[in-house]
Order: sequence, then structure tokens, then C-alpha cells
Amino acid sequence: MLVIREATHAFSIKFMEDEMKDVLTELYNVVLKRKENPEQGSYTCYLFEQGIDKILKKIGEESAETIIAAKNHTQKPSDELKNEICDLLYHLLVMCAELDLPLEEVYEILEQRRQKIGNLKQMKVVDRNT
Repeated sequence: MLVIREATHAFSIKFMEDEMKDVLTELYNVVLKRKENPEQGSYTCYLFEQGIDKILKKIGEESAETIIAAKNHTQKPSDELKNEICDLLYHLLVMCAELDLPLEEVYEILEQRRQKIGNLKQMKVVDRNT
């Protein structure tokens, strides 16, 4: 029974990872379409028109807002925190599109890092009394 439960849990995690990857890929594709075919009144198009400095400024703002929301949350992550994380991810996708960085290359690096799970580094012992 434990083997079935572990297999089901592993499948659930893999399914959620695939779902997240699909959502990010779909959003990235929308961002790319806005870059290639600008639409009047689109916030994404506005960011592309303003250029990389504006996009990076927004990433900085969203990073700060995410930190503040995380700092302010209690036991259960708030809707504010979830929304700020989504805003940050969106602006990171816009940056990738502006810099012609395919999202698949980011996924590849994440996958390489995931393979290192369990490969723990030795922590340095620091004498804080001196």
C-alpha cells in the first residue's frame, strides 16, 4: 500500500510540474505573440515599446512587492503574496521574450538543477563568537 501511495504522490507531483510548465509556456507564447503582433492598449506591448529598462524596473518593483507580501503573510500564504508571485513571473517572461531567451532553455537549466537534488553541499562552520 505504501508503494502505491508513493507512486501516486510522485505522479501527482509530476502532473503538477507539467501543469505549471504548460501554464508558463502558454503565457510565454502569448507574450511572444504580443511582441510580434502588437495590439493597441496591451500592457505587454507597452512594456515592449518602453524597452528593457522599463521591463527590468518592473521586475525590481515586483520583486520588492513579493518580498513585502511574503514578509507580511501569516501562517497561510495570502492572496496578495500569490498575486505578487504571478506578477513577478509574468514580468520575468516579458524580459525573456525581450531578450530572445527561449523559455525552453530556462526549463533545461531547471531540469539540470533538479537532477542535483540530494547532492548536498558541505556547509562551512563559522565561529560567531570571535
